[in-house]
Amino acid sequence: MIYVFLANGFEETEAIAAIDVLRRSEKKVVTVGIGEEVVTSSHGITVVTDITEVDAVLSDELEMIVLPGGMPGTLNLEKNRTVREAIDYCVKNDRYIGAICAAPSILGRMGLLEGRKATCFPGFEQFLTGAEFTGEPTEVDGKIVTARGAGVAVDFGLKLVECLLGKEAADKIKVSMRCRS
Repeated sequence: MIYVFLANGFEETEAIAAIDVLRRSEKKVVTVGIGEEVVTSSHGITVVTDITEVDAVLSDELEMIVLPGGMPGTLNLEKNRTVREAIDYCVKNDRYIGAICAAPSILGRMGLLEGRKATCFPGFEQFLTGAEFTGEPTEVDGKIVTARGAGVAVDFGLKLVECLLGKEAADKIKVSMRCRS
């Protein structure tokens, strides 16, 4: 199971593209509303989530969490106890964490990028404490997957699939979506 956390002010392209690509892989993807079931994106798009944070259970079923960026979505995720607990759970249980745009800053401020390669939206590098900032569209270092922003949201989703199911599975989805090489 994969949790995609959505807080008011999230970047919709980053969230929806990752959800779409991951669901195409036939993984169970659950959207988790922070604070409420209905959340509004940074561009005013309203989304009804599958569950709210009070229903999010951290268990052996959890394979990955995904943190979309956007403002103030990233700040709303960062200050949420459930999100921080999910991040801690993933670190302690060797699970994947995907973060895109401004969201890698959450991991940086938690000290989780120390000595790792990471990327983020330009201007947020200063918050990737201890990381080797690469500026690449996507970056994988261990169980942490980071991406630059909305323009690479599909690539981010494909990279998450690759981490969970391998390159062949990601390539199959890429072809089905008619993505450029």
